[in-house]
Amino acid sequence: MLSRTADHLFWMARYTERAENTARMLDVNVQTSLLPQSAEANERGWRAMLGISELQSRFDEKYDVLTARDVIDFMVREPSNPSSIASCLHAARENARAVRGTLTTEVWETQNATWLEVKDRLRDNRLEQDPSQFFEWVKYRSHLSRGVTIGTMLKDEALYFIRLGTFLERADNTARLLDVKFHNAEHLGKAEQRQRQSSDPEPQNDFYYWAAILRSVSGFEVYRKVYRDLITPARVAEFLILRGDMPRSLLACMDEVITTLGEVGNQASADTERFAGKLHAELRFNRIDDILQQGLHDYLTKFLERVYELGNRVSKDFLVPLAG
Repeated sequence: MLSRTADHLFWMARYTERAENTARMLDVNVQTSLLPQSAEANERGWRAMLGISELQSRFDEKYDVLTARDVIDFMVREPSNPSSIASCLHAARENARAVRGTLTTEVWETQNATWLEVKDRLRDNRLEQDPSQFFEWVKYRSHLSRGVTIGTMLKDEALYFIRLGTFLERADNTARLLDVKFHNAEHLGKAEQRQRQSSDPEPQNDFYYWAAILRSVSGFEVYRKVYRDLITPARVAEFLILRGDMPRSLLACMDEVITTLGEVGNQASADTERFAGKLHAELRFNRIDDILQQGLHDYLTKFLERVYELGNRVSKDFLVPLAG
């Protein structure tokens, strides 16, 4: 496959996944902002949303004061923000258009229809009327895109590069979400201690906070099946890092990356496969107690650096190399 074709397929998938992830993060912020909390805590939550995507400075250049409405607008429709939902869906559609002949008709029409419909939805103020419904629509369109892709495309290199882009993007986002949310929450041990104190009203707020985070990755019902009792920060971390049966966990994402690299690999990509294999092995054989002892923030920071490096290696070996 031509490297430019692989590049368009890879980034089509990454932008589609990024739009969905942004919708998920915004939705959980809308839900958690409804919990009883101070104005300062509410503002910290929205600033964390910008921090996940490393967009705080870009936002501050455009807005003098932070408000929830402006953050949502910036993260959904702002054309100067390359990570906004509208920008991602447009980029996904343009990458799909560039390789339309490689895609099935159903995949192309899904990407194209999503872009056309999101413009209509943003024009008629549906976002302002019901943000959560809009975010659900974005997630639905991403699910539809993945389903149509898996259900209609030949299992060849085109599909593998789409899958590779999807799971690298998902791993990056899950790590960012965990890092920012845990960084802004109180220390894990203190949070668990509060949950055991029936006289303290905070455990109820903790429950809704962590439940909202789980719902942001469609993991609430699955978490309750696995653990059955209290939602604790340490278990949330274990669930989203080390559970290979949780579709959005770091381990599950790296399982898919390893499998896909094995399908497209060649002699030139041996070092990249080895690099990915080491990262995968650390996740597979790690324990949450060891990660927490090391420091969750340090662990996730290192993971993000390595996923970024893995993306660069994939670009160098298979795709159009990134500028600079």
